[in-house]
Amino acid sequence: MTNFSWIDGSIVGLYIVATMIAGIAVRKYVGKVEHFLIAGREMNLYLGIASLAATEFGIVTCMYTSQNGYKNGFAGATPGILAMLAMFFVGYTGFCVKPLRDAGVITIPELFEKRYGPRIRWAAGVVIVLGGLLNMGVFLRTGGDFLVAVCGFDPKYLEITMTALLLFVAIYTVLGGMLSVLVTDFLQFVVMSGGLLAVTILILVNVGWSELVAAVQKNYGAGGFNPLVKPDMGWKYIADNALLSLAMVLTWQTTIQRLLAAKDTKTGCQVYTRTSVFFLCRWLIPVVWGIAALAVLKPEDVGDNTLLAMPTMLSRLTPVGLMGILVAAMLAADMSTDASYMITWSSVIYNDILAPFHKNQWSEKRGLIVSRSIVAIIGVFLLVYGLWYPLQGSLWDYLRVTGNIYLSSMSVLLVACCYWKRANSWGAAGAIICGAVIPTAFLVMEQLPSTQHFAKVVVGPEYSNIATYIIAATAMVVGSLLKPQTKPVAARG
Repeated sequence: MTNFSWIDGSIVGLYIVATMIAGIAVRKYVGKVEHFLIAGREMNLYLGIASLAATEFGIVTCMYTSQNGYKNGFAGATPGILAMLAMFFVGYTGFCVKPLRDAGVITIPELFEKRYGPRIRWAAGVVIVLGGLLNMGVFLRTGGDFLVAVCGFDPKYLEITMTALLLFVAIYTVLGGMLSVLVTDFLQFVVMSGGLLAVTILILVNVGWSELVAAVQKNYGAGGFNPLVKPDMGWKYIADNALLSLAMVLTWQTTIQRLLAAKDTKTGCQVYTRTSVFFLCRWLIPVVWGIAALAVLKPEDVGDNTLLAMPTMLSRLTPVGLMGILVAAMLAADMSTDASYMITWSSVIYNDILAPFHKNQWSEKRGLIVSRSIVAIIGVFLLVYGLWYPLQGSLWDYLRVTGNIYLSSMSVLLVACCYWKRANSWGAAGAIICGAVIPTAFLVMEQLPSTQHFAKVVVGPEYSNIATYIIAATAMVVGSLLKPQTKPVAARG
């Protein structure tokens, strides 16, 4: 039985048409590769805030954060608190991001070439794209799962829903690149914010704050409020997410893309500090939604798949009209995220992985054709990968592990590049290899029946992630000291 009326469909259809028109309209301003990849470095403060906020909140964000709320109570918002603190600290101090923006590069690996050489730039590009695409690979299916669950659609239409979602995003992203992303992000930020606020008020009115608190107390006791006393969280969970938050702020390419697209370094840093509170809100609001599912639903309503607890709750609670606003808001969030991620990984592929081939000698026309083709190919990969990859365990655990394939090594390389004079290509290579091998091995072990128990229970994602950062940093130090720099270090931007 569908919960989606013609009124809801009209609201969603109107939003999609408006987004497509806005996204396609700016294609005439894309005349150079720099326009396509980083919007010509003309992004102002308020557009940057709206764009970053919209990019970092998609359906997948709402799903894994609400799952955290359902499984951990208010303690599930811990990663959001850590992300807010990391974002504000980096923006306020300019730690790493100031020298990065001052260098005038398009991507982080381009900066690394000045310090570590072209081979490290290429290797860095490869691991960034590997980790980024694996991370994004589950976005489409997760978005489809949400829409099917909340709207009551037949599950057999999941693949069709995913394909249509991707097609809409790909059209305006291929045509307008980063300019289309920024323009549609602003529209999507407005729609998304209105939808989130409306649904949160609906939950507080129909369920009540006291009921939410009581549900957490009943199911998790003190651990539902304090992660340190919750058995499956504790210090290792906080340490893992603290490392991840700092690394994400410093090197997550979709975040860095806004810094590099800003009109100047001061604007880029201000985007960080002023968006920091949103990084808490993007966790706290869906966590409340997840707790509402804990309070409203019975265990048999949820079953083993806690990821669908929140959309199942919303399907029962959301009336006609507001359902259309909710779906439009979630589509706004998802389209913004998908578009930004596609342009992000394409920028690394073009600017860094293909650098040995074009050597900055291609014409702007040829560069645009190649860049647009890369976006289209990424779309095809995401569709295929999203259909076959079987997600094991928590969605947030998967995203942390895949993100660390490059976050661990790139954050080490960036800090060393900016602040350690003895860092060199040997240390950088060691950090990249170690940072990529450990998370990848963990993902493989999760999929093999013979090693699943060891990976999930004995090791767990927290210890795997913490070890990745420690070993990557150690490899940088040991490699650099074993093979000291013999040539003068290139001047840093």
